Amino acid sequence: MTHPLVTQLRFARSELVRCLDGISDEDACHRFVPMNCISWMVGHLATQEQFYWVYLAQGKLVNPDLYELVGHGRPASTPPLADMWQAWREITAAADEFLETITPEMLTAYLVQGETKARETTGTMLLRNTYHYWFHTGEACAVRQMLGHTNLPEFVGDMRTAVYQPSE
Repeated sequence: MTHPLVTQLRFARSELVRCLDGISDEDACHRFVPMNCISWMVGHLATQEQFYWVYLAQGKLVNPDLYELVGHGRPASTPPLADMWQAWREITAAADEFLETITPEMLTAYLVQGETKARETTGTMLLRNTYHYWFHTGEACAVRQMLGHTNLPEFVGDMRTAVYQPSE
């Protein structure tokens, strides 16, 4: 059974997708300084998932060059939206391989890959990853409003896939 925190992460992912539905590459690459552009946000979220759930958890890298392009602290960039969605889809699919194995006992453990040990427990990393999505989803909605887009999502969407479930 999928752990409830994983369900919440997946819901946060789906809200990012819903927020960005229909955006053009041109608009996704528009940058309102000092904010990053929307395509950067998509790739940036993928880098976190790759580091946490693909590298630390599984010892793999799906897109080894992504961090240099859109990683935390890297210079601003405006990558093509299609490239960032492709990286995001590939990385989240690989991340899900690990996330499907999460048990309550694993949430208090630290992921370790070689000499690299996570700074936070797996449970805290799941929360951080989910909150990171909400942060950038809000930022992306603001960018879309600044671009003059209308008929944008105004509130959290259909939660039937992410209903409350007590922890085991």
